Amino acid sequence: MGYSDFNDDLPARIKEQADIVQVIGECVELKQAGVRFLGCCPFHNEKTPSFSVHPGQQFFYCFGCGASGDVFEFQMKYHNLDFPTALKELARRFNVQIPEKPQSPQERERSRKRKAMYAVNEKAAAIFRNNLINEAQAKVAREYLKQRQIPTQVQEKFGLGYAPSPDTTPAGWNFLGSQLNDAERLAAIEAGLLVKNEKGGTYDRFRDRVLFPIYDRRGRVVGFGGRIIGEGQPKYMNSPESMVFSKSASLLGLFQQGDEIRRRKQAILVEGNFDLVSLVVHGCTNVVAPLGTALTIQQLKLLKGFAEECVLLFDGDAAGMKAAMRSVPLFLSEQIAGKVALLPSGHDPDTFVQEQGLDALNVLLENALPLPEFALQQLVEKHGLTLDGKNRIVTELQPLIKSAKSSLQRTLMLSHFSESIGITAEELGASMPKAEESIPLPVEGPPLEAEYGHSSQPEELRPLSGSQKRLVTHMVLYPSSALQLEKYGLRECLSGTIGEVLLLQLLALLKQYDGVEPEELLAKLPKGGERVLVSDILLRSSSPDEGESCRGTEEELDELLCWLEREQLRRQSSELVELISNCALRNDPEELQQLVNRKMSVDRRLQELRQANVLGSG
Repeated sequence: MGYSDFNDDLPARIKEQADIVQVIGECVELKQAGVRFLGCCPFHNEKTPSFSVHPGQQFFYCFGCGASGDVFEFQMKYHNLDFPTALKELARRFNVQIPEKPQSPQERERSRKRKAMYAVNEKAAAIFRNNLINEAQAKVAREYLKQRQIPTQVQEKFGLGYAPSPDTTPAGWNFLGSQLNDAERLAAIEAGLLVKNEKGGTYDRFRDRVLFPIYDRRGRVVGFGGRIIGEGQPKYMNSPESMVFSKSASLLGLFQQGDEIRRRKQAILVEGNFDLVSLVVHGCTNVVAPLGTALTIQQLKLLKGFAEECVLLFDGDAAGMKAAMRSVPLFLSEQIAGKVALLPSGHDPDTFVQEQGLDALNVLLENALPLPEFALQQLVEKHGLTLDGKNRIVTELQPLIKSAKSSLQRTLMLSHFSESIGITAEELGASMPKAEESIPLPVEGPPLEAEYGHSSQPEELRPLSGSQKRLVTHMVLYPSSALQLEKYGLRECLSGTIGEVLLLQLLALLKQYDGVEPEELLAKLPKGGERVLVSDILLRSSSPDEGESCRGTEEELDELLCWLEREQLRRQSSELVELISNCALRNDPEELQQLVNRKMSVDRRLQELRQANVLGSG
């Protein structure tokens, strides 16, 4: 779904109301530089600010990684939202009414049920939380949390609550249900909070459990995870699947820890709810848990919007190693950097951090093995490097290599694994099932140091001279000057270079819009030499105050126009020489005299400009 799925003027009205500097400034520290604001890009690691926000055009661009767009694009990329959600969030925040889309009766009923389920989950979370804090029947849970060293502020952060044992409350098995009205009870049944009994009544699903509300990215309670206090099974229990909750597409702690994960560009994944909370208590705050299930593709997709790297912090027992091995193809398929840190035998994350502390945990995380290396190491330890062992290793490597999402990734894996087990990459590749059609990796443009004359165009372009570079630099920094420069022969001067390509693209933009900013030109360029050149120009440009910028621009523009005039005169002089030669052969004295007079006039003006030496010979 994109802009066209909404009322035509709705995105424009929202953009008019939404202050892009305010929205981005809540996530990025911005400092004003002329008419722009600069900060460190939130989408890649950098120390020198290259992230530019232009309030006048409601536009952002990173000169380092190329991220660009309007306020909607920022919301989508930073908060990992789809477009409809980003639009609705901004509309809500800046008080723009969204016209209701006509719905079928079935759609209206489904929407009503979803809203009711969110509401009853929210109410249940408040009831369970109040019970934990204030009621005598929750003393056992408070003691349990104290024993596990979970302080009040962390309990509050995660919204922990307690569903009492039926033996300790007058309501018995109907503690939650007795506090809901008829409509809420129906929604609670849909959400899995209540279960119907044979007599047509209901009873509470969660009993005698410390409860963790599970939030979606918008902070809505979609379900619960409960850890039993007394006797009974299962030890951990989650809400059942519903219209608002999918266990395989949810991550405990992502709502609370998302900003820290994004800041560090790394997520730590642990298996248990209390493992997560214990690590947060001890200062490891970029941690999430997959709700007691094996890691899923949907959960990795969630994390892709927050982290560049994920570290699996698993128990060092057979189950932990099996879980880590099982996740390798998922990381390769989603092309996320994954690592594994296995805990010492007899420890889980909770016991390890309580006994050894945060420093020891950080050492363990820093020494985490990349997932492919971990997988191979486990296979070598399991099967050995005998002939039979190698055959078994090759067999078990097949699903890993098959999960490679590009031919390059597959080739690198074949080369790496083959060297480690002592066979050639060709032999290992020949033993693999035929790979399915791979998705090619995006081809990056040349580095900033690349010669400006190399373009993403297939034809060969001439390199820019020093003077041509200066012309292109001015044109990029001050796009409005391109029209005047073009009248003075800029295109002829840049003919056959990357500068001519940029000029044509800039002129096309100027025909569409009244004002064009450098970042907008950059955003329109494909990856390749043109984009690299423009990015390098903008990165190297200083940001003087507006007064100085205007004076400098006028003076420089005059110099450039003079230089272009000189280049035009040079071309005219050369053309006149040829015309004079041809005219002499035709023996036409009158025309010859006119041509000679014209050349003398051109040469006099050219000599005046040379003496002024406004730009140098280039």
